[in-house]
Parts: sequence; C-alpha cells; structure tokens
Amino acid sequence: MKAILCKQFGPPESLVLEELASPKPGPGEVVVSVKAASVNFPDVLIIQNKYQVKPTLPFSPGSEFAGVVKELGEGVTSAKVGDRVIAFATYGAFAEECLVAAARLVPIPAGMDFVTAASFLLTYGTSHHALRNRAQTKPGETLLVLGAAGGVGIAAIEIGKALGLRVVACASSEDKLAVCREHGADETIDYSKEDLREGIKRATGGKGVDVIYDPVGGPYAEAALRSSSWRARFLVIGFAGGEIPKVPLNLPLLMERSIIGVYWGEWTRRTPAEFAASVRELAEWYAQGKLKPHVSARFALARTGEAMRMLAERKAKGKVVVVP
Repeated sequence: MKAILCKQFGPPESLVLEELASPKPGPGEVVVSVKAASVNFPDVLIIQNKYQVKPTLPFSPGSEFAGVVKELGEGVTSAKVGDRVIAFATYGAFAEECLVAAARLVPIPAGMDFVTAASFLLTYGTSHHALRNRAQTKPGETLLVLGAAGGVGIAAIEIGKALGLRVVACASSEDKLAVCREHGADETIDYSKEDLREGIKRATGGKGVDVIYDPVGGPYAEAALRSSSWRARFLVIGFAGGEIPKVPLNLPLLMERSIIGVYWGEWTRRTPAEFAASVRELAEWYAQGKLKPHVSARFALARTGEAMRMLAERKAKGKVVVVP
C-alpha cells in the first residue's frame, strides 16, 4: 500500500510518499481501506513534534478517516468485513490502509458519503462535547465562536443552533464570514477590521456573551473573556493561532467566569457510553439536515503536504480532505 510518512519532524513539505506492506490486525484491531481522510490541526502539530502525543519515527500522520473494513483481528465481533465506517486514530490515516482498534469505529450514517464521513467525527464530536457536556449550554444563551470558518468552528455554529443558542461568529475575512452565515451564524465579527470587544458589544447589545468557543488561542482569548457575561464559560479547544494565551486570573474571579478544558479524544476513551450517545445525537441531527460538513478542498494522497500547508496557513474554510 502507499502511505504518507513523517520520517523526520518538520513542516508539511518534509512528508514523503512511500510503498509499505499492508498492516496486519492484532487482537481487537481491524484494517480499514481508507476512502477519505480529513486534515485536522493536531495533524499539523504532530509532524512538528508539537502535539501532546509523540509517535516514534517514521509514522504516517492523519487521525480522522472513513473507509471500508478490510480485515478483522482476533476477537473482533463489533464489525465485519465490508462495513462502511468512520474511524479516529491518533495517526496513520494518510495511507491507503489504516490499522485501528475496533472500538474506535463508528458506522457511517445512512446517506453519508465517504468524504463527508471523514469530515464529521472529530470536528462535530469535539464541538458537541464542548457545548453539550462541558459548557452545559441552555437555549437562548449567546455563543461566541472564534476561528469560526474552520472545521470545528463551523461545527460549533451548527451545533450551537441545534441547541437553541444565538451564535456570534468571528473570522478574519468577509468571505470566511459568509460561509459562517451560510451555516447559521446570527451575527458576525471580522476581527481583521473591527476591534473584537467593540464587535461583541455591538452584537450583544452590550450584554456580553455567555459561552466562548476558542480553538485559536492568541490575543483574542483575553479580549473575548473580558467581553463575557456573569458566569460565562470559556471553552479551551486548541491553539491554531500558535500562541497559548496567558489569561489574568482576576477575569474569572470578578464575574465568576469558568475556564473549561475540552479534550475530546481522551473523553471518548474514558466514557465510551457518553461518546456513543453523542454520536447518536449527531447522526440524528445530520439526518434532519441540521449538520452539513463544509469541505473546501480535496487533495490526492501524494499532495497531503499541500493539504496540511493550506490548513496550517488558515487558508481553508471548513475541512480539507485527502482522498487516496
């Protein structure tokens, strides 16, 4: 099989395409023929040795994919050869075949194609866990989404609307904000042109926001927190902007605000029953037309480095997908 390899930590351009032997499943594992794999920001970090998971070189990056079960390992009864599945692996998806634990498989919802399926689980699962479980949002609350035109950002907009929230989307250009409005954003802020705090004041009539969804980090985090309401919840999703913000702790104290970490991957491992319930609700919302993953670009396997560069430079709107 062909696979993209990270043989030394570095930028996306350092990745290489090589021919490898097909993986063989061990007990509790399956081999999936990959039909599509999406690019996520942790994939960009992991090849630079900047992620919390440190794989041994060489390895194939890629964490979220969809495909068809090819081979079962000993003891696997939850899947069968030929099943259409979504899977989440820490790495290994940018290849024609991927070895994954059978417990990490989710059936593809009816009517969903492989490209959409590969763009679904991580982004929508993260946003659902953040808003439903961690923030415990209530209908009528106002949600602020930073980096709203990215994959998790668009998912947060759509899930926020499904939960009855008023959504204020923030992004760095008008064309990105247009995509946010297409996916349901009630108000938008172009923080390349408008001061974020002034924009929040305008969008909320001076009341501030109840929940902040931040996958970006950097300088906007503190500005958003300062513009939040009494007992607001600040959701720490990630640091796509490259800078981990240092927030003055008097800001949570003065308004009884909460800063809440969101680590979807670890949550899925620790609470499989809650994860299964989350997947069921997401599948129902997809069937109802409430969730519509936005794929802005597709790349052949050999061009995976280009796909990752597009995401790293934040040029993509929605998801970027690699198709072996």
